[in-house]
Amino acid sequence: MSESSHVRGDTAPTIDESTIGDALARAARRWPDAEMLVSVEEAARFTFAAFNACVDALAAGLLALDLERGDRVGVWAPNCAQWTLAQFATARIGVIQVNINPAYRLSELEYTLNKVGVKALIAADSFKSSDYLGMVESLAPEIADCVPTELQAARLPSLRSIIKIGAEPRRGWFNFNDLVAAGRSAPRHAEIRRIAALLDRNDAINIQFTSGTTGLPKGATLTHRNLLNNAQFVGASMGLREGDRLCVPVPLYHCFGMVMSNLACVKHGATIVYPSPGFDALAVLKAVQDERCTALQGVPTMFIAELEHPRFAQFDLSTLRGGIMAGSPCPIEVMRRVVERMHMHEITIAYGMTETSPVSFQSSTEDSLERRVTTVGSIQPHMEAKVIDTDGRTLNCGEAGELCTRGYAVMRGYWDEPEKTAEAIDADGWMHTGDLGVIHADGYCNIVGRSKDMIIRGGENVYPREVEEFLFKHPKIQDVTVVGVPDDKFGEEVCAWVRLRAESVADEEDIKNFCRGQIAHYKVPRYVVFVNEFPTTVTGKIQKYLIREEMIARLSLTERHHA
Repeated sequence: MSESSHVRGDTAPTIDESTIGDALARAARRWPDAEMLVSVEEAARFTFAAFNACVDALAAGLLALDLERGDRVGVWAPNCAQWTLAQFATARIGVIQVNINPAYRLSELEYTLNKVGVKALIAADSFKSSDYLGMVESLAPEIADCVPTELQAARLPSLRSIIKIGAEPRRGWFNFNDLVAAGRSAPRHAEIRRIAALLDRNDAINIQFTSGTTGLPKGATLTHRNLLNNAQFVGASMGLREGDRLCVPVPLYHCFGMVMSNLACVKHGATIVYPSPGFDALAVLKAVQDERCTALQGVPTMFIAELEHPRFAQFDLSTLRGGIMAGSPCPIEVMRRVVERMHMHEITIAYGMTETSPVSFQSSTEDSLERRVTTVGSIQPHMEAKVIDTDGRTLNCGEAGELCTRGYAVMRGYWDEPEKTAEAIDADGWMHTGDLGVIHADGYCNIVGRSKDMIIRGGENVYPREVEEFLFKHPKIQDVTVVGVPDDKFGEEVCAWVRLRAESVADEEDIKNFCRGQIAHYKVPRYVVFVNEFPTTVTGKIQKYLIREEMIARLSLTERHHA
């Protein structure tokens, strides 16, 4: 008789039942003088003790803004020390941090802030082509005349306080550094300790926006217990240990940077190194060499860019030992080059989703190179997984079906979306991932496709329905459908098939220009095809797989198979 695909992780490792604030305080006591954080471009360095003290000061400053346990604080910035200070300061006083994608534009920002009722917003002044302060002020022109902590904005009704990262003063805004300084001069240690004592490991502490193939983004709500334990087990699987120095080019707004990097380093006594605010291959190579990094993380696109940089051979990467590659399938040729040319013999592969904090499967440092590339590893400790058919029956090993996961890492739910939560997490606590998987008899898992239509472009999740709904606003578009097509550089690219209204005329650039500045750059379609009809089923459902197949043939693309 065939063996069931239901697998269970090791239950021997201890589950951490503390809060994120307690975990940082514990790390500061254990490694007070060890370097915790280096932000290269900012020339900022913190020991564990100094960082912990700065977190207390920022927490005191936030309390002075009338923020209370359970209030939401948005953080809209690229990778920087202030982002991480906010991550721990909000957790210390039970305020829920809302991660805002640095690539978001106006419509996305407005939706995010209002969806979860953000009361305070911490924003960088700008990043790349994004003028964050200008965008916020365009949504809330009342800022220029507001009293700090008393903003009343018609379009952002919940927002009361806005804090800018950067030294230049600006009317209506608090300065981040001033907020920290105020917290130092008027410390609230007793109040912070009182609040910390009331916090529970199962309190919501973080909201990250994600979505399915229909509807608008949903706020995955995560707890101290979700995040701390995932950080612990992910770090252990990648061999992270005291004294390691982890180079972090992945974005902090995503679980990859926030959990698998920041929290993992705090749990294991390692140093976090940010090479630059956004990904820059040269900055990564330089930081690994200059900071003597022992581990590096990234999506395959990042590793490819590093390997192919014209100055790659000039850098000494011999201190590297391992890390994590995740976010999209990794070609075996790339993995071989990473191991051989970047000395990352212990690099691991991880799989998961925002709703599971994020990792549920990961390879180990001792797995063969072939196994690390052809699978996503085995189930993590204190987690379970199974593969089911369309009727919900558990399949046997080797059979493909929807992958479901259960355990401590599963989110509390989607913020203020009980029906969507019930669709994703069943009555028995199983998270239905929407990914098609196969679990083998040895417990290793392959992801063979996606039952959802999500596109993964360079590690960024793109949800076709979200792009479609935006394109439907174009006055000339009658109908549109969006699919992912293979791409050598980014893994996948966005392709839109468009039906124009009668007597309307538009070209590819018209459609792309309509998107630019309104939705994140990675969501803007690379390919726009004008058609008179879509391939559909008898019931009228668009057959996206046929569109994808036609585009592969038309553009002479190579299909990519998912590990």
